[in-house]
Amino acid sequence: MLLMKGMALLPFMLSLLVLLHYHNEVHCYGDKQLLHLPWDTVDSTCLSHKSRQEKGATILEMKHQDYCYGGGVKDWNKLLQKRLILDDLRVQSLQARIKNMASTQTHDVSDDRLPLTSGVELGTLNYIVTVEIAGRKMTVIVDTGSDLTWVQCQPCKSCYSQKEPLFNPTASPSYRTVPCNSSECQSLAFATGNTGICGENPPTCNYVVSYGDGSYTRGELANDQLNLGKTPVDNFIFGCGRNNNGLFGGTSGLLGLGRSSISLVSQTKAIFGGFFSYCLPSTQSGASGSLVLGGNSSVYNTSSPISYTRMIPNPKLSTFYFLNLTGISVGGVTLQDLSFGKSSMLIDSGTVITRLPPTMYRALKAEFQKQFSSFPTAPAFSILDTCFNLSAYQEVDVPTIKLQFEGNAEMKVDITGVFYFVKTDASQVCLALASLSFEDEIGIIANYQQRNQRVIYDTKGSKLGFAQESCSFT
Repeated sequence: MLLMKGMALLPFMLSLLVLLHYHNEVHCYGDKQLLHLPWDTVDSTCLSHKSRQEKGATILEMKHQDYCYGGGVKDWNKLLQKRLILDDLRVQSLQARIKNMASTQTHDVSDDRLPLTSGVELGTLNYIVTVEIAGRKMTVIVDTGSDLTWVQCQPCKSCYSQKEPLFNPTASPSYRTVPCNSSECQSLAFATGNTGICGENPPTCNYVVSYGDGSYTRGELANDQLNLGKTPVDNFIFGCGRNNNGLFGGTSGLLGLGRSSISLVSQTKAIFGGFFSYCLPSTQSGASGSLVLGGNSSVYNTSSPISYTRMIPNPKLSTFYFLNLTGISVGGVTLQDLSFGKSSMLIDSGTVITRLPPTMYRALKAEFQKQFSSFPTAPAFSILDTCFNLSAYQEVDVPTIKLQFEGNAEMKVDITGVFYFVKTDASQVCLALASLSFEDEIGIIANYQQRNQRVIYDTKGSKLGFAQESCSFT
């Protein structure tokens, strides 16, 4: 279905990074999804994130970072384009970290090796929740590709600007630093790739985490009481950041949902059994999703059955979540590529655009272009090379993309995760998947394609689950 816009119709905007409002609902027709246009931007303010407990699970409201901190953006075109560049730097960092961990190399980090970069107001890690440390509310970025949870602390040698007050350890009677000879300090090498550093007077454990895109945090390892909604976590190990810079926006820090011993998942295993899930919302006005800690699936609002695939074990890369991609279909057409099922893929909530091995991506690109050939093309941009000019259309039928995983698990990519709008007037609209540089690099299932899905992590059963869900916090 193609409907042309009138000359006086305002240009539309669609992006993971823009605050949006749907004019109409999205309908599905067989192997296509109908995308209604235009979409309007909405100026919004971030309300306090909610939480609740239900049937033994703790549920935290989750929102996109831009919903809270994107209201002051003046040039969305520039921001959208910069985001792709920064996302590519994150992927390069992940690939380098994976190679280093696979070769069992760790690094001693000193002051003169701290990466430096110019500050950027908005980051590439997009989804946020609110937690409490020692009774202070902290809005933090959720990242399954990181292990150490950290927040900015007073006094701060160098901190980026955040919306909430900095955490003040001296105001918390339960705050304790972690000794440098402790097992927690020694675990930093495996969790972050950097060994802990012994401070002086007293000999506390100092940490540094660099994210490859120029962002970094360094400070001391500490413990205090963490509250997840009304669920307390005593003696929670986290980083108290004294020197932080980069792509964290107005947030207070980061929540690490990786698999090492210092991640939130491991530290709360006695409470939640190593089980969590999320539903990543779109960026439309008022949209919210949820981070569910605990394994009671009856609290989900899924619209399709949950299908599970096993986590692929990798002893040298055991802090990451891997799965086996066995097939892709576009508009009901199954792609033919011999590389399916031969190498594991990383699933990550912090990367924006999904990356596929080159031969696999070329097959997807060719089939999508074949089915979308009636629309005018547009120049490629950055990592995205399958682009169209949709500025003249009011609604379009978009081929449905489905990802198949080992064990007959399937993830149907939501309509909001198919296109990335480089230009807000829709004159440059690109397929929101990209190719890796080399066949031997690790593919990544990123957050853009995970939107409006319930993604379930069962670390005890070593499996991942997928189901369709219109994300909301109800």
